[in-house]
Amino acid sequence: MNIFIQSLSIIFYILLIVLVIALIVLVINSIKTLSKVDRLVDDVTDKSRKLDGLFNIVDMATDAMVGISDTIVGFITDGISRLFKRKKGNEND
Repeated sequence: MNIFIQSLSIIFYILLIVLVIALIVLVINSIKTLSKVDRLVDDVTDKSRKLDGLFNIVDMATDAMVGISDTIVGFITDGISRLFKRKKGNEND
């Protein structure tokens, strides 16, 4: 019985050593992967900063177009509403 317990404890220690080695390998691989991801995120951040100027220009151009179209639509709407007001006034007389 004593030999059985000793052999089980030896097997347990060997499996524990294998598990610790496997965990060390996994941690090292995770650190490598995280450093690659960090470099990728830095690269994407740098590229997006370079495009911020372009996005600002597009945003300003869009705002200008919206302002012009609002003015045109307002002018047309006022003209049409005045036209209908004149016709309604003529029918009431």
